[in-house]
Amino acid sequence: MNTADLGLPVDVPSTALFTDQYELTMVRAALAAGTAGRRSVFEVFTRRLPNGRRYGVVAGTGRVLDAVENFRFDTGVIDFLREQGIVDEPTLAWLAEYRFSGDIWGYPEGEVYFPGSPIMRVEGSFAECVLLETVILSILNHDSAIAAAASRMASAAGDRPLIEMGARRTHELAAVAAARAAYVGGFTTTSDLAAGFRYGIPTVGTSAHAFTLLHDNERDAFRAQVDALGPGTTLLVDTYDVEQAVRTAVEVAGPGLGAVRIDSGDLLLVAHRVRQQLDELGATGTRIVVTSDLDEYAIASLAAAPVDAYGVGTQLVTGSGHPTASMVYKLVARAESDDPRAPLRPVAKKSSGGKTSMGGRKWAARRLDAEGSAEAEVVGTGPVPAALVDRQLLVELVKGGEVVAREPLDVARERHATARANLPLSATQLSRGEPVLPTEYAHGGSGS
Repeated sequence: MNTADLGLPVDVPSTALFTDQYELTMVRAALAAGTAGRRSVFEVFTRRLPNGRRYGVVAGTGRVLDAVENFRFDTGVIDFLREQGIVDEPTLAWLAEYRFSGDIWGYPEGEVYFPGSPIMRVEGSFAECVLLETVILSILNHDSAIAAAASRMASAAGDRPLIEMGARRTHELAAVAAARAAYVGGFTTTSDLAAGFRYGIPTVGTSAHAFTLLHDNERDAFRAQVDALGPGTTLLVDTYDVEQAVRTAVEVAGPGLGAVRIDSGDLLLVAHRVRQQLDELGATGTRIVVTSDLDEYAIASLAAAPVDAYGVGTQLVTGSGHPTASMVYKLVARAESDDPRAPLRPVAKKSSGGKTSMGGRKWAARRLDAEGSAEAEVVGTGPVPAALVDRQLLVELVKGGEVVAREPLDVARERHATARANLPLSATQLSRGEPVLPTEYAHGGSGS
């Protein structure tokens, strides 16, 4: 069984209602005006990265593809829209037959991005493209924010594995998406079984403080856990007294004890003391796992500590202070008429206050320096310069309404590790700074 093909239950029959009402009312008006069929190009991008971040991470692409395939107005949804009087009967008839038939291009999942990067490009009729705005942004904004936080944490952790354990800190379905995005960003395992079932992410977990408190004493709790799970388990040692708990843990499990977990206190100091104690007791191979509201800064501060793995929850699933990637979905080009041969005309909103955008269907490429490191994100319209043709970033995801670029999640995870490694070294600095690559614009034709 391919678990990646299985879906989780939601409270509505399809992804079609994961949208804002004005998407449907725009379609109603465009159908009445005769403009709904005009060939259009929408692009997803962000005008800026979260304050101080050096790069963004594309995540959620695979979920977008699933959402587009499942964007169907079935009988129940149509009945709801009719009962609420949201659109008229001609629009309901059009929605009942809705199937996205256009093309989608985008940065492949796991790739990094910068301000102005055309992260995703959706092409088709105005009506069929505009309907997808909310669900695409909902997925990409959430997942990319989590993946960016995960990437920073993975960079701070170095070769030490990271456990995603934030399910109890967010919505139950958001938790599954967060675990997926964290895996793309560099985490190695998750505590969330739904994420393991849905996406094949390795799962881990042993016991909480409640298990220790259930028993009359710590020794009984450790004995019960070792009897059930074997000496390779991870014992939680900070319910009462850490030093006594470590001693008891080794006595119960033997020197082959798999790991101990520390969930409170001065983690740097306690980790050093526990490591020394374990070594003195002969448990030289027992690993130390630390948890306790970690973020990338706390992880970095433990770089010199004898820690073998980190468990992260709250800060990860909230984007470590930046729970959205602030992406937008804008119409950048449209045809003059319904004629499929009509040329595209660049369009853009005129605005002040930092909400400006550049019209025209765009391409993107990453220019390298003489040593092969990335030095600029180049975004343009019209012909791609010959020197950048082989460095283009967008790949075809959907062609004529059919998904053409599904891939295993491990591919996206490996892609991100490669993309991050090819950035300048300053990309991994946790101190505040500007995007590690500048975005340069190359203006040409409409790219029709």
